[in-house]
Amino acid sequence: MTSLSYSAFRDRIFAFLIDYLLIALYGVFVVGTLSVILRPYVKPLFTSSPELAELTGFVMITLPVSLYFIVSECSKWQGTLGKRKMGLRVCDKRGHRIGIGRSVRRTVVKFLPWEVAHFAIWRIMLPSDFSDSIIYFLLVAVNVTVLFYLFIPFTNKRRKNIYDWIAGTVVIEAKRVV
Repeated sequence: MTSLSYSAFRDRIFAFLIDYLLIALYGVFVVGTLSVILRPYVKPLFTSSPELAELTGFVMITLPVSLYFIVSECSKWQGTLGKRKMGLRVCDKRGHRIGIGRSVRRTVVKFLPWEVAHFAIWRIMLPSDFSDSIIYFLLVAVNVTVLFYLFIPFTNKRRKNIYDWIAGTVVIEAKRVV
């Protein structure tokens, strides 16, 4: 039986920062391009209703970012560019490549707080039927969840996060599978 060398939390953070830089560059490109070239067409999508604004943001930002993680982590490389640069792989508990289903579950749980935050922010920016207390509760819940996401890997030997537990995945050091 193979023994897996689980990734250090520090390496996962650096991998995330590399990926976040790519996400930020993509966001700047999309927002910059749209705000300059397609402004008359895009502006109504972000100003007419919180639902349409959220859907537009999801299609333009969240969906492509999620697909980046889903496709990368179930690919032959078993990880995003950040994970590959840090020598990490996402796999099942036996060290095998994960399938699309696990990758989707992992990514949905990972980005759920991000999407809940978008939901709340659009309802702050544009009129909605939701009370302020519900919106602020959601924003507090998002922040608490993010703190859990940061804290949970320190509580277990395999450095698994909530989305790893739910998807049945681990992140290992690609260089040191014994």
